[in-house]
Amino acid sequence: MKLLDIKNSEVKLTSKTDNNFVDLTPTHPRPLLKRSHWLNLNGLWKFAFDDEGQCVQPGDIQACSHYIQVPFAPESTKSGIGDTGFHPNCWYEREFETPEGEGRLLLHFGAVDYRARVWVNGQYMVEHEGGHTPFTLDISTVLNQSGITKVTVWAQDDPCDLAKPRGKQDWQLEPHSIWYPRTSGIWQTVWIERVGRTYIDHIRWSPDFERWEVGCYAAIAGDAPDGIQIKVKLSIGNTVLANDTYEVFNGEIGRRISLSDPGIDDYRNELLWSPEKPTLMDAYIELWHNNQLLDQAKSYTAMRTVGIQRDRFMLNGRPYYLRLVLDQGYWPDSLMTAPDDGALRRDVELAKAMGFNGVRKHQKIEDPRFLYWADVLGLLVWEEMPSAYRFTPKAVERTTREWAEVIRRDISHPCIVAWVTFNESWGVPNLVETAAHRNYVLAMFHLTKTLDPSRPVIANDGWESTDTDILAIHDYDTHPQRLGHRYGPEVKLSDLFDRKRPGGRILTLDNFPHQGQPVMLTEFGGIAYAPVDNPDADKAWGYERCSNISELEMKYASLLLTINDIELFSGFCYTQFTDTFQEANGLLYGDRTPKFPIEAIRAATLSGQGLCTPTSC
Repeated sequence: MKLLDIKNSEVKLTSKTDNNFVDLTPTHPRPLLKRSHWLNLNGLWKFAFDDEGQCVQPGDIQACSHYIQVPFAPESTKSGIGDTGFHPNCWYEREFETPEGEGRLLLHFGAVDYRARVWVNGQYMVEHEGGHTPFTLDISTVLNQSGITKVTVWAQDDPCDLAKPRGKQDWQLEPHSIWYPRTSGIWQTVWIERVGRTYIDHIRWSPDFERWEVGCYAAIAGDAPDGIQIKVKLSIGNTVLANDTYEVFNGEIGRRISLSDPGIDDYRNELLWSPEKPTLMDAYIELWHNNQLLDQAKSYTAMRTVGIQRDRFMLNGRPYYLRLVLDQGYWPDSLMTAPDDGALRRDVELAKAMGFNGVRKHQKIEDPRFLYWADVLGLLVWEEMPSAYRFTPKAVERTTREWAEVIRRDISHPCIVAWVTFNESWGVPNLVETAAHRNYVLAMFHLTKTLDPSRPVIANDGWESTDTDILAIHDYDTHPQRLGHRYGPEVKLSDLFDRKRPGGRILTLDNFPHQGQPVMLTEFGGIAYAPVDNPDADKAWGYERCSNISELEMKYASLLLTINDIELFSGFCYTQFTDTFQEANGLLYGDRTPKFPIEAIRAATLSGQGLCTPTSC
């Protein structure tokens, strides 16, 4: 097969100034480590399906009848393909003008689902497995004299493989129940950047509220001569908080940056990050050797801490009531990829406007740009590992490896306040009876606590809890009186955890009793709007159905009034943010239009007595 030729004017995306290429978009794909010299490679790529898997290298491709808009998956209409059939293999290719300059040229992929191999100028470079995490390759050694660089990508994504982390991607041809269209191949930004021979590869921030310090870890890549120093400057606005220089040893540094403790709470609160006041610290990092600047980058962090104190979630040392909404992170025309950066910002703004202070990103590792806007605008995020749906050694290996990569990518985002390793025993269906399933859940819980001891971890959200920092309950009973009776002050906790079975599942496993952790209702509601005059009303899925908007508004208000008034709960998560394909149980339609006025949604969300802020409760 021969890939379609595309006019040079359609694929030429480079622009040069002073021997460097300029940023052609205002939205950096990696907001926690930004350099000036980068180029977005999204846009028109040559494309081919290879359903039989006949091609194993670029030279095998002879003909093709497609091209695609990257980073949109071929299943999406926005990609220009819109083919939702089973296509286990696909190929991408594009050329770009090689940017001039010294040093190294790095090629970055935000995410390719599920397995990717990459060739540059015909030279095989790397294989990466994991559909939700980024990977980078140094292509400096394979550049040629022509000034044109060709990138070829093979993506393999078996649509029927249930032993890989796939989240809400359906394994059936048509979406059914609560599963959605598949997302194959490239679905996040592809980009290149110019760096020096020695450069900052990774940075991690870890604020320490009690000691009034910011932990900084940096890993250095490339050439590593002795005597390298790293300079870190932290500031808020025009106020410099720290400006320190450290010696690099063995290619890395790890330091605690002490800030001047403002002492009195009123002044301290001005420097803290919260949804009500998302104060960020700008970070400027430089790499030096013998008075020569090797690398420079911008980042950010924040002073905030999260934790658990007895039965309450704590933010910045104070009890904080969580009002979350379940967010699937899909769009009708672009699936898991946002239509543009503005759509990600708009989702954060809408969640806050609806009265929520956070989202539970459900079965999806979201684009870093969403986390950036959550950091900037102030929205808490529970990050959840997409599930595999079989328990096999391969599934365990895949999930564990990818989850570690997820944590490494996102650990420095202030907005992330909890990690969720499993949802509703998906991938561990015999959790109650089988020791191996329990050990897997326990291992993932403790692995997460090891990689990041600073955040709460929910081992299995919904029911059948083992070790966990938060006991998360899913209960889709939409009758407020029954919910109030089930979780109200008259209920004995022993009866609740030993006898009540929302969803037909026990809440805690034997030998893992409730030990006073916070209790949250992390899925409830799910009320679908399905008007009788809609020809597709019978296809609308939800846990309960309403035929008119006023009924939906009344039911939501009644539910939230009850849930907010239950003192047992230290937070909740309503299902769900938007309609998502056949799931018609969103507060918003799929295009983000509210089903009833935002003001009414907000008033209901904030109703009741159970509300806490950083300075109350």
